[in-house]
Amino acid sequence: MTEETPADNTKSEKSFEELSQEKQIGLAAEFWMFIKENKIWWMLPIILVLGLVGVLAFLTSTGAAPFIYTLF
Repeated sequence: MTEETPADNTKSEKSFEELSQEKQIGLAAEFWMFIKENKIWWMLPIILVLGLVGVLAFLTSTGAAPFIYTLF
């Protein structure tokens, strides 16, 4: 194993500081990158169904409720 010299340590801290100044991406974009990089495409239908159920649950408390209930 090699030990880090103080110059290496300063360089890594500087790059960490530079990275912290970059614009952060959103949760959806980060999740999409996670799915794409790890090739776990089977999660997409699960997430889509959960999102659809969440939207339906939200719409039941609005004026669209009578139209939602006719679907079931």
